Amino acid sequence: MTATALWHPSPNFTERRNGAHPELVVIHATAMNRCEDALARLCEPAAEVSAHYLISESGAAWQLVDEQMRAWHAGAGRWGDVTDINSHSIGIELCNTMHHPFPEPQMAVLDGLLRDILTRHSIQPGNVIAHSDMAPGRKSDPGARFDWARLERLGLAGQRGSGAGPDAPDAQLFRKIARAAGYTADVSDATLLQAVRLRYRPQARGPLAPEDFAPLMPVAPRS
Repeated sequence: MTATALWHPSPNFTERRNGAHPELVVIHATAMNRCEDALARLCEPAAEVSAHYLISESGAAWQLVDEQMRAWHAGAGRWGDVTDINSHSIGIELCNTMHHPFPEPQMAVLDGLLRDILTRHSIQPGNVIAHSDMAPGRKSDPGARFDWARLERLGLAGQRGSGAGPDAPDAQLFRKIARAAGYTADVSDATLLQAVRLRYRPQARGPLAPEDFAPLMPVAPRS
């Protein structure tokens, strides 16, 4: 158990399948008004849902499932070659309705927890993803108000690219670049674009644009 979290066990977990180990961290938002209700639901056997950690807006944190176990947080989806996300990930729920920013006390605790998890399991920052990244169209959390740029600055999420996209954006090329970045779920072009924008350009609207390509392009090494 991490030093910042209180142990509050949930019965909703199993063994990780096929010898899998954590190689992803999935960030969620509860989309509930009260953190107490979220905590109760994540520990309710009939709900059949859980996460490894829950962090309140005030910065209180609970560990619900041992990191070696398979929490039931991600559901159906895919990231890269991984299809059983639950077996290959650690899930972190943040108490937030998704209609307002995530408070500083909550983000500070998340920063420390992520740093510990990435170190403990040798997980690369680029494998810290949104629930919406691995389940485009089905899930939208943690949502447009989550501060991914903060995690990137701290080295706790993959660095977004900044290169220019093609002058004439092509959906097939966009899908190819998005797949290389990890977006491998079988969804429509519109759903894929929506998921990428939710992570990198949440205020963007309209058809595919050159700016949609940039965050997915690999960051050029410094000379």
